[in-house]
Amino acid sequence: MTAGTPKLPIAVAIPTKNEGLNIAEAVKSVLGHFEAVVVVDSHSTDDTAKIAEECGAEVVTYTWDGGHPRKKQWCLENVRTDLDWILLLDGDERLSPGLLAELRETFRNPEAPKPAAYDIPLGYWFSGKRLRHGYTIRKRSLTDRTRCHYPEVGDLDAPGIGEVEGHYQPVAASVGTLSHPIEHQDLDPVTAWFERHNRYSDWEAWLEHHPRVKEQVRQVKSRQGQLFHKAPFKPVVSFAYMYLYKRGFLDGRAGLDFALAMSFYRWQIALKSREKPIR
Repeated sequence: MTAGTPKLPIAVAIPTKNEGLNIAEAVKSVLGHFEAVVVVDSHSTDDTAKIAEECGAEVVTYTWDGGHPRKKQWCLENVRTDLDWILLLDGDERLSPGLLAELRETFRNPEAPKPAAYDIPLGYWFSGKRLRHGYTIRKRSLTDRTRCHYPEVGDLDAPGIGEVEGHYQPVAASVGTLSHPIEHQDLDPVTAWFERHNRYSDWEAWLEHHPRVKEQVRQVKSRQGQLFHKAPFKPVVSFAYMYLYKRGFLDGRAGLDFALAMSFYRWQIALKSREKPIR
């Protein structure tokens, strides 16, 4: 950022737990461009908090009490509430230069009417390579906290998720879209991806045995997520969609590996949900 360029009137909140390998890049991608950069750390046992402070971020500690609000909603309610707009950035994400420029244009006139939230494409990296084709997720990462909230679905007792909201979006009355991505570039080994998705599949399998909560979750997913939520034969559909329909094969070995990994994730969910009722 050049000298004299005003900072964006947005608070960046970065929820973390043990993101020591990633947090420096996340903080550096936003520091100096926004009015506030706050790392919300859940008692990390590695150097996450220390590294974030050394990079120039403010660090606050979050302790989950087992109820609502969970971590992202807590950020909306507590992180720099003097700023209406808040950008939630995961510890293994960073802003692309194109997105920074787009945000500057979007907020060039802070008083101009805006939707309550913005969906932002996610640039996904897998096994060290940027996927260009097979992954097309958008995240509702930028919200006006006065007009948005995360829903309180009935999954507090579900395994695999814990303090952070599950795979669903914040509720917003109106939503705009931005075209440049947040880059999801996890520097942890691929083992961490499988460990994380093993936990996620516990949650998804639990939902299969709690249809009322499953429907609550479906209603607050993205349109793409809502459609996939009802699809039969999800492991096969997932692979065909990513690798063939979205041309993931053009990403080479990484595209194949990712399509297989996501298909395996869907198979895990189905297998766990068949094995026994999850209480």
